Amino acid sequence: MGIKKGTKLTDNPKDKILRIRIDDKTEYELETVCQHTKMSKSEVVRKGIEKQYAEIKK
Repeated sequence: MGIKKGTKLTDNPKDKILRIRIDDKTEYELETVCQHTKMSKSEVVRKGIEKQYAEIKK
């Protein structure tokens, strides 16, 4: 099985899946952030994790 045509090659593949449960308020806030920043839900979550990680490493 080879690489499909059009597959984006990356140095940092995102092959892990995270599934979470959120309430309506959190979903609304996430959707609002995504629309405002033009980022995907995954990108917003990754940025949030990076920010929290930077805080604990200080």
